[in-house]
Amino acid sequence: MSLVCAISNEVPEHPCVSPVSNQVFERRLIEKYIAENGVDPINGQPLSEEQLIDIKVSHPIRPKAPSATSIPAILKSLQDEWDAVMLHSFTLRQQLQTTRQELSHALYQHDAACRVIARLTKEVTAAREALATLKPQAGLIAPQATPASQTAAVVSNASRLFMHSLGGLHSASIPGIISLDLCPTDTNKVLTGGADKNVVVFDRREEQIVATLKGHTKKVSSVIYHPAQSVVFSASPDSTIRVWSVTGGNCVQVIRAHEASVTGLSLHATGDYLLSSSEDQYWAFSDIQTGRVLTKVTDETAGCALTCAQFHPDGLIFGTGTADSQIKIWDLKERTNVANFPGHSGPVTSIAFSENGYYLATGAQDSSLKLWDLRKLKNFKTITLDNNYEVKSLVFDQSGTYLAVGGSDIRVYICKQWSEVLNFSDHSGLVTGVAFGEHAQFLASTGMDRSLKFYSL
Repeated sequence: MSLVCAISNEVPEHPCVSPVSNQVFERRLIEKYIAENGVDPINGQPLSEEQLIDIKVSHPIRPKAPSATSIPAILKSLQDEWDAVMLHSFTLRQQLQTTRQELSHALYQHDAACRVIARLTKEVTAAREALATLKPQAGLIAPQATPASQTAAVVSNASRLFMHSLGGLHSASIPGIISLDLCPTDTNKVLTGGADKNVVVFDRREEQIVATLKGHTKKVSSVIYHPAQSVVFSASPDSTIRVWSVTGGNCVQVIRAHEASVTGLSLHATGDYLLSSSEDQYWAFSDIQTGRVLTKVTDETAGCALTCAQFHPDGLIFGTGTADSQIKIWDLKERTNVANFPGHSGPVTSIAFSENGYYLATGAQDSSLKLWDLRKLKNFKTITLDNNYEVKSLVFDQSGTYLAVGGSDIRVYICKQWSEVLNFSDHSGLVTGVAFGEHAQFLASTGMDRSLKFYSL
């Protein structure tokens, strides 16, 4: 039986075999192919010239070259040409598919970058206008000689005069507001989720309830207000994620991505997809329009429940917290865990990315707050809170100037210095949610005392 080259289909003069595909080739042809492509032509696996194994055979008797004067010879020639064209066409289709995927990824990155730039430009313009019209307010700025703790106390006491509290949004029979969010484009629109299983949309300007949305069978642990549509999202330990129409006052989608309590919810920068985490150890990526779960991933090496989840502002990566005190950073496109931040000694309760994408704030049941530099992938600041302090909510303002912490009380830190500048203890129960208004003009908070409070800053 003669050896036949897998490329030319002819008897080779210098036969060799590829250990990758176990196919025989003419050495000069396979060397040219490797020089151009670097892979085995049969299965596409990486292959180098050094890997080729020569076959020692007696001098082959090559068949006579076909004559183009006979019909069989012409047919064979045409068949060979056809085969070559088909092989080339197949290669081109593969290259086209790869190019399309690369183009799609590049366009996605460009879109995310444009969104971040547009948001930052808007914030810079607003900040300049506010600075131009800013008037000194007596009593709000303490002398430089005043200790930081006294400064915080003075500002806190002054701010109490501007606190506005609301009750009655949720049922008194099962007290507690568990979650809070403000509409990013109109922070007068407030969204809360309660222990009474209801989702409430409240208009701060009109001081009235816009909608009470019912459907969950357990408490509402997470809520999100869509920035561009009259749509809100909620998650619950009943293992469901619901998409609600505010104008219609009804549930338009039920996303069943998990088999246990949903512990975290975050909206993608495009506004079209939801990230969720669960005690079933999985995170899921879902389409809000169809309710379809696009992907669902777990870290099989960890085997631990996820406690929270948050998208990075660019939408390309996101973070999750775990019950065993780990913070994991994931690549959305590759669906892989790209970084881990150990350091906490209790279950992670909340994480938040700064708007510029440089910092990550994390809180856990170890009464500490940690700040991480995503550029250097390290912890650069740890704020030790009071003994038994429970961190329930973390949020940066849209300019990235302030960080608010909700838990046993409310604390506001100024970024870069990471020093406490405000402290509020008006809630009679645990603070479960904090959120900044536009340009950090006010701070909203909710608690287990069933109240929604607004602090003018």
